[in-house]
Amino acid sequence: MSAFSAHGIEHLSPSSINEFSSSQALFVLRRLLKKPTGTVGSSAHRGTAVESGVAAGLTNPSASLKDCVMVALDQFRLLTAMSTDPRKEKEENSIAGFVEEGLKALKPFGVPTSTQGLCTMKVDGLETEIIGYYDFLFPNGVLVDLKTTHALPSTITAAHARQVALYASVLGPDIKPCLAYVSSKKSNLISLENVQGHVKALSNMALQVQRFLSLSEDPVVLSRLCAPPDVDSFYFNSPEARQAAFEVFGI
Repeated sequence: MSAFSAHGIEHLSPSSINEFSSSQALFVLRRLLKKPTGTVGSSAHRGTAVESGVAAGLTNPSASLKDCVMVALDQFRLLTAMSTDPRKEKEENSIAGFVEEGLKALKPFGVPTSTQGLCTMKVDGLETEIIGYYDFLFPNGVLVDLKTTHALPSTITAAHARQVALYASVLGPDIKPCLAYVSSKKSNLISLENVQGHVKALSNMALQVQRFLSLSEDPVVLSRLCAPPDVDSFYFNSPEARQAAFEVFGI
């Protein structure tokens, strides 16, 4: 039995690998011990909703901005119907601006040939696959991952670079990968360089996850090998995550 099967993990993803790198404790709590660590916040739902609105406008060029915004708002309201997040209203009010800026940034590339495409990567020595889903692939080979944020970064984050490098590596050498960072007022489109370097980093991190899981089939034992989590980090903003950290790590 593989280390992943022993822990009920069917595959890895850039997000799970990045989570392991940022907080092994959270990885163990959420993915091995199956502890509740809080629902996804309004900002994450905003990202999903904005992407749906932008996709509606890109795949149907005749759609009006108003139509695209309504697609995004309907999605956001559905995803946050039971949410008590105090940021919910602020995020909902910003969605129209995000969709407008997203369409401005991506419409010049034309109609995408595919959206939400599955990419699967195999790594030598890794007992499972790494999978991810890209956002938009355009006819000229431009691959765009859309990231919504209230504060635009000037460079691609390492975590996002590894994620998009996975897609570009799987899709082939003619792909032109980039990140579209979009706020409600402006956008920043940044090309990804050194794809193979980022893929190597992702692969090495995945193998480190495997080595960690191989230490024991008992997640409680693995939790004792983790440094206590920093409960002041954003990973532990929710009461559920803090409670899980208290139950397992006593902090």
